[in-house]
Amino acid sequence: MPQQSPQPHLLFFTAPTSGPARRMESLLAHLARKERSRLKVSRIEVSENPRLAEKLGVEEVPTLVLVKDRRPVARLEGRVSAPQIERMLAPYLAPEHAPAAA
Repeated sequence: MPQQSPQPHLLFFTAPTSGPARRMESLLAHLARKERSRLKVSRIEVSENPRLAEKLGVEEVPTLVLVKDRRPVARLEGRVSAPQIERMLAPYLAPEHAPAAA
């Protein structure tokens, strides 16, 4: 059965010259794998997508913007930890369900 509402989308705004953003890469890759059924994660290169960065008010990298139902609902700026990201995401992620028996 298809989901009624689309899953949240976490936008990871980065730049090749940002050391803090590079240090967050593996954290975000792990999060994308761990939450793949409940969250979409996209890496956005600010220099390649300046209009999107401007539209969402991104002024520093790294910045994480959580989008739900096509609207930004939460954000974190600068280098952040996994627990900070998880706290931001918690209210927006659907509860995990145990797989149904076949």
